[in-house]
Amino acid sequence: MCGIAGFFLAGTASPSTHFAVRAMASTLERRGPDAFGDWLDAHDGIAFGHRRLAVLDTSPNGAQPMHSRCNRYVTTFNGEIYNFRQLREELSHLHPSHVWLGTSDTEVILAGISYWGVDTTLTKLDGMFAIAVWDKSERSLYLARDRMGEKPLYYGFIGNQFAFASELKALKVLDGWTNEIDRVALTAYFRYSYIPSPLSIFKGISKLMPGHSLKITKSNVVARHLPESISYWKLDDAIAIGRVHPFVGSEKEAIDTLEKLLLDTVGKQMVSDVPIGAFLSGGVDSSTVIAMMQAQSAMPIQTFTIGFNEAEFNEAEHAKAVATHLGTEHHELYVTPKQTIDVVPFLPTLYDEPFADSSQIPTYLVSHLARAKVTVSLSGDGGDELFCGYNRYTWMYKIWGVMSSFPAPVRQLAGRAASAIPPSVVAKTYGWVRPLLPQGLQFTNPAAKWAKTADLLGVKDSAALYKRVVSSWQAPAALVLGGTEPLSIFELSEPQSHQLNLGEQMMRFDALTYLPDDILVKVDRASMGVSLESRVPLLDRRVVEFAWHLPMAMKLKGGVSKWILREVLYRHVPRELIERPKMGFGVPIDSWLRGPLRPWAESLLDEQLLAQQGYLNATMVRKVWQEHLAGKCNWQHQLWAVLMFQAWLKEQQSISGKN
Repeated sequence: MCGIAGFFLAGTASPSTHFAVRAMASTLERRGPDAFGDWLDAHDGIAFGHRRLAVLDTSPNGAQPMHSRCNRYVTTFNGEIYNFRQLREELSHLHPSHVWLGTSDTEVILAGISYWGVDTTLTKLDGMFAIAVWDKSERSLYLARDRMGEKPLYYGFIGNQFAFASELKALKVLDGWTNEIDRVALTAYFRYSYIPSPLSIFKGISKLMPGHSLKITKSNVVARHLPESISYWKLDDAIAIGRVHPFVGSEKEAIDTLEKLLLDTVGKQMVSDVPIGAFLSGGVDSSTVIAMMQAQSAMPIQTFTIGFNEAEFNEAEHAKAVATHLGTEHHELYVTPKQTIDVVPFLPTLYDEPFADSSQIPTYLVSHLARAKVTVSLSGDGGDELFCGYNRYTWMYKIWGVMSSFPAPVRQLAGRAASAIPPSVVAKTYGWVRPLLPQGLQFTNPAAKWAKTADLLGVKDSAALYKRVVSSWQAPAALVLGGTEPLSIFELSEPQSHQLNLGEQMMRFDALTYLPDDILVKVDRASMGVSLESRVPLLDRRVVEFAWHLPMAMKLKGGVSKWILREVLYRHVPRELIERPKMGFGVPIDSWLRGPLRPWAESLLDEQLLAQQGYLNATMVRKVWQEHLAGKCNWQHQLWAVLMFQAWLKEQQSISGKN
């Protein structure tokens, strides 16, 4: 695992070019504290920088940037290739005269490119990666990103150069950098609480999409023209193939096949020359990964859990029970509110652009805990998107089943009528009837829930409904001054996606958006912030493709989510240790904003400050803030998005001031 950076100049390099690429790499030291490397071709104006976290072949033979044996290619690479041993054997068989200098996966990538070319090699790589390759013969730069988007890669034109890096902070040190915020990206951020690819918070800088590659020539740089990136793998293709060739075996055969696949996948991802462990929440996904690890290890696997004293957020006891049953060497840390709150000021630097998933805090804390013992940690992320695990999936099934029985015009008319009822009337009426209602229908903030229900009634289809469900701010263009909302996957679905049932549509939406741009960003930045490599075995290409061959009835069965994954797990862990309501991985932002975080929040939400900055509708923000403080509504998610932007903006202004 590493940090990569580099640039391609419109002209030739100057004596200061080496300083520039070294400055870029130095900003990525947390991603790679073990070594630094750089390479420059002054004539062609191409420079690579690399920060190394040594995991495979920790000797100098694994150092980067690395040259191919044929000397045609140079690469700087971030990630891990899990099938590198198989590819090495294949290459050795095809070319017996090839001489290997070390045992790293980087050397295998270069050998593959030398014999197969860039495009074919990408299709053969199973792993997580962001790769830059310079072809000396073609004088072309290639960038590529892994299939599911585990590793980040930003790029764009800065001054007279095309530049790329693992994180935005590496681009900011270059001459010609501008801090112009993209208000389209900012509007999208307030919709989702993350910035969806290919956008970034800055104008002119993009994220390379998962499963895509990009080829840049000197003429592209001179003309400042970005060619279209090309997909070498598409989730929609995997979905289409899965539908054409569904799994036709019995349930037992499906469980057997998945267990065998997971054992092989996890086994490959346990290959490491440094200590390895795993995050354990006690839920289905992480418990399954650790069960597969322990089944293949003669020594106890090291597992790590964060605990909270607030019962509604604490899963540590469940995780400990799973760890005890599996026989892992378990480590847990019960954190105080102060420990968690102390992380907040560090978040803007850690995440590099606005990011408002509050589980970023415990993710950082568990990464910090793990790094004291190991250099690599496996996680269970991806199971929800592949096996229908989120609570909102089952909720959507229920609500859309009712709503779709009424024609859209009727729903929209009902929504407008419901919206016309004043909130005070709703609250008063509900107060009268609440004592007569069952416990499940007794809730706080009835006016807010009524307004949300009225809003949902107006949607035209299930995609629009799901967009509302996963949104933070429902009208982000009204919040961002001068903001416009970009079209999203919810409006631009592939034709074949309309053939999917509701559950499949939701999993597809999340796998293409929420997973790479929220979940994987959260894990990557939190783990890399403490120089820990995090691996995600459930997102192995073969697991993803197999999951889409399975019928929906094996994922959501009898109201039980992730049914087939649970059945694999129950072969290793008693079901009574697992079966409980899904909790998530959050922190009590709601109460913190009214308590210990209030002074910090007040300083960032000052109405005069908001007006002076000119990005957000100050009146709208203050109204939401006052309603939250008064307990009228729980606006924790909306406010956290605003606060994370404000904290990030303050950090940018501080950096600019230093410069």
